[in-house]
Amino acid sequence: MNFSLPHIPERTAQPRNNGITMMMDKGLGLNEAENFIQANGHLADIVKLGFGTAAVTSNLEEKIKLYRSAGLRVYFGGTLFEAFHARGRFEDYMRLLDKYDMDLAEISDGSIIINHNEKLELINRLAKTRTVLSEVGSKDSGILISPGRWIKMMSSELEAGSWKVIAEGREAGNVGVFRPNGTAHTMLINKIIAKVKPEDILWEAPQKNQQVWFIKLFGANVNLGNIAPNEIIPLECLRLGLRGDTFFEFLPEDYAQRLKQVDSDEPEEEEEA
Repeated sequence: MNFSLPHIPERTAQPRNNGITMMMDKGLGLNEAENFIQANGHLADIVKLGFGTAAVTSNLEEKIKLYRSAGLRVYFGGTLFEAFHARGRFEDYMRLLDKYDMDLAEISDGSIIINHNEKLELINRLAKTRTVLSEVGSKDSGILISPGRWIKMMSSELEAGSWKVIAEGREAGNVGVFRPNGTAHTMLINKIIAKVKPEDILWEAPQKNQQVWFIKLFGANVNLGNIAPNEIIPLECLRLGLRGDTFFEFLPEDYAQRLKQVDSDEPEEEEEA
């Protein structure tokens, strides 16, 4: 904060275990990454090189080092892991992580079927040498997973060694814990958090209305991911109540009673001639 204001929620300090912001890099160039760091590096925590972009991104090693030098943890998107796994190349994937000195890795099954016991074994194996993020939920909007199965998968993956479980939402925010129109599956999420600690979940929430919804539910220090590079500062303003959508969220109740704008059916008095 460049200046102080009362009634601003306290944010966790970096390096954070809670209140995490994950930026999704879908192919930024080196100069763009450097500009991102200059403007947003103090607000972001981790960077996901989205889906399989790492395979075709130029200057990949330099970009990873650039992010890392700014204190940002970098990892390959889960789809890249799935691309290796689907081809029976998990050992090659491990060597790829070693090549780029990745201390953070994602295990997901959003596009392919992986036996869940096998997924747990992969998580456990990776967790011995790296911090693991594991994703739960399908990228296919036609595949519905019961709340009980969401809870079972999240709980067992955390027990297997995942640092956080990622609640699938995709970069569009229209699958997994969201309906096709982008609104939250409220009943599903409420059932999940009744059994799984919210601080253990990283919610993919690329849309502003989704970010607002989670902040109102969990507060300023909710873990949010798949945030576009140019949305990091706007998101932090939402977290701090410095945007209209969350303006009254952290103010004392009497402020809202005195100051909140409401619709009025009373006709305005005409000015005297």
